[in-house]
Amino acid sequence: MSGVVEHTTPASAAAGKPGAANRRSLGSLLHGLVIGLGFAAMAGGFVVLALNYRPYKVPTDSMSPTVQSGDTVLARTVKGGAVGRGDIVVFRDSQWGGLTMVKRVVAVGGDTVACCDSKQHLLVNGKPVDEPYVALPMMPGADFRTTVPAGRLFLLGDYRANSLDSRAHLDVASGTVPASDVTARVEATVWPYGRFGVTKRTVAFDGLGAPLEAEPGPVAPAMYAMAGGAGVVVLASALGGVVSLGRKLRRRSA
Repeated sequence: MSGVVEHTTPASAAAGKPGAANRRSLGSLLHGLVIGLGFAAMAGGFVVLALNYRPYKVPTDSMSPTVQSGDTVLARTVKGGAVGRGDIVVFRDSQWGGLTMVKRVVAVGGDTVACCDSKQHLLVNGKPVDEPYVALPMMPGADFRTTVPAGRLFLLGDYRANSLDSRAHLDVASGTVPASDVTARVEATVWPYGRFGVTKRTVAFDGLGAPLEAEPGPVAPAMYAMAGGAGVVVLASALGGVVSLGRKLRRRSA
């Protein structure tokens, strides 16, 4: 009497191992959950930026090296009354050609601003302001002194030797612009990639008291949420592809 030999196929073997199938199901669930969290972080960061910020492309080097020609910046929508000394603002004034511009607030209503002390430092209310972000100091012979009217701002570019700013308009309202002309405050650079980052707050004007440059809004966590979420999605997708390929190769070799 001959015995009967049963041959087990790979498919039937796999079917006989419910533990392996359960592990695959759990792995797929976790993989989907990670990708979902990545997309949620990206979406959340995008929504925060879309609701609070607007992108602007800077056409000149007048704010270099802080903001350079060709940079795309994110500026938070604010009212002019909410800005202080040191803030980098986006504004448009008809007396300045009606163009959208980016400059730094160095004096506000009631301040007396003058150029310069013996070290070519800007003077605000008689106090020298050490501005480490300035590319080049004021040019000798460019002295001025003016008092900023209430509700107006005195604006300068960080590239003092190559900036058409309040100094070029001293004959009109002492070179100032209405605070109401300000539409946004620059808080980050998003392009080019090598200059990606949050705009650092300056302490140059802290010795003058309020109003000072504001702390950045939610731009940093929102940007990092988008970047981190994108990274998670890419890595999880790549890992899932590798695992899937490994399973196919094992089936073929079985």
